[in-house]
Amino acid sequence: MKNSLVTLLFIASAALCAMGNNYVSQVWCADLGNGEYQNPILYADYSDPDVCRVGEDYYMTSSSFNCVPGLQILHSRDLVNWQIVGAALPWGNVPADKYGSVQHGCGVWAPSIRYHNGLFYIFWGDPDVGVFMTCTADVRGTWSEPVLVKEGRGYIDPTPLWDDDGRVYMVHGIAGSRGELKSVLFVCELSSDAARAVTESRIVFDGHERHTTIEGPKFYKYNGYYYIFAPAGGVPTGWQTVLRGKSPYGPYEDRIVMSQGSTTINGPHQGGWVDTPTGEHWFVHFQDVGAYGRLVHLQPMSWSADGWPVIGRDTDGDGCGEPVARFRKPDVGAVYAINNPQESDEFDTNRLGLQWQWHANYDHRWHFCDAANSRLRLYSFAVPEGYKNLYDVSNLLLQKTPAKDFTVTTKLTFSPSTKYKGERTGLLVMGLDYAGLILENGADGITLSQVACRKADKGTPERVVVSQLLSSQTVYLRATFRDTGRKILKSEGSADMIVEVTFHYSLDGKKYMPIGDTFTLREGKWIGAKVGTFCTRPCIKSNDGGWVDVDWWRVEP
Repeated sequence: MKNSLVTLLFIASAALCAMGNNYVSQVWCADLGNGEYQNPILYADYSDPDVCRVGEDYYMTSSSFNCVPGLQILHSRDLVNWQIVGAALPWGNVPADKYGSVQHGCGVWAPSIRYHNGLFYIFWGDPDVGVFMTCTADVRGTWSEPVLVKEGRGYIDPTPLWDDDGRVYMVHGIAGSRGELKSVLFVCELSSDAARAVTESRIVFDGHERHTTIEGPKFYKYNGYYYIFAPAGGVPTGWQTVLRGKSPYGPYEDRIVMSQGSTTINGPHQGGWVDTPTGEHWFVHFQDVGAYGRLVHLQPMSWSADGWPVIGRDTDGDGCGEPVARFRKPDVGAVYAINNPQESDEFDTNRLGLQWQWHANYDHRWHFCDAANSRLRLYSFAVPEGYKNLYDVSNLLLQKTPAKDFTVTTKLTFSPSTKYKGERTGLLVMGLDYAGLILENGADGITLSQVACRKADKGTPERVVVSQLLSSQTVYLRATFRDTGRKILKSEGSADMIVEVTFHYSLDGKKYMPIGDTFTLREGKWIGAKVGTFCTRPCIKSNDGGWVDVDWWRVEP
């Protein structure tokens, strides 16, 4: 640890933790410490979450799209406190030749995680390829090479179901953007090892009339019925539908079991059902809030007398619940310490923190975890041919935004090449628009610029807002995120929060000076905005590139 403040924070966190290696966030904690929790349980973009229980342990995964490591795995003992413990796709998306460059919005869509006969399974859909599966006996260890279970453009949102007779079924949806059809759900049968489809997919439910855009199905069997939990009505303004039938192929009855109602929790969108060792039932789902992405909520769930689930709080007794903003914590038979997904990083280990993700499949040459000197070194690598802006650069090292209001500060030492100009590094806030504090070696030395790029996804050139020469290669950069309390109306009838980012820098780590304009945060392609760093050079082939040393990265109020 590098100063007394960090040491004190570490000691305070350790005192709160009954289990080792817990991380306690300074900016968002769902556990209120009084037996209750607040939603969202994860104020971060874990889109399309799914969860399973193995004994007293809960495991969650979510859509990672083009970001790598993919299929991050989170662990909890009480469904409220979560920590990242691994990733099922640590080296990248498949096929590797496609995902060696940035493929915005492609890759891992809506996974499901299951445990069966000593193995963990994760299924996911790649909308351009088909349904994949990976498995492992050690959820924190190495996962198997992904196999293509069902090939087909548009097949997404898969969930397997091991039936009582040993047969294996899979429900899945279809992406209208690729499959030329939407609002329907399919079921097919899989081989006994769940590695390949052995029957054609059959449509088992058509939602066009009552449940348009039904998607994200999760497959369960309970009390003799097959249940499919699936959101409908669209991500920003939809509801939770449940289907029930006596056969995996239907016919299925349908019922809406949770909707926004009078609450501020729009959607509420897809997720997964899980129980506790004490016999309680809970539902994890997401809420789309715009720039911060899709935040994870936890809802109480019960079963009606006629065999239907009710999710959330059903105040009028009509069988359709509303999301809760605050509730008692699940009864899991024990009380566990506060534990939050990792954010800050002192870079004092020989592995990247599990919160970090690259923008595409990564190259091992991009970084060195210099644990001996407690720093991360990023080497400059060439931007792609035809470079327009940073939006399509693969070696961006980013993490999810962790709260509605927070500040990121980092200490960088830039050592650019002496043989050519144009190497860059800095602190970056990335979405469909982006902004940042950028260091660049130019003809007169190293400059610090605040830059902005509107409609980066459309290839718009980056704009320098303000620039100045630096007298030092070491600089402290800061970005402060604030929810303004204002919202912008979207065409679907929903509203996204307006988040503003301001920038500061320091040469001594004590006095911070404002620089540039306020930036309005914008989400990425199917993901929330992210924040991080990078090191690039012009499209020059050379082995004489420079680097940046990232001394630390701190997330604070």
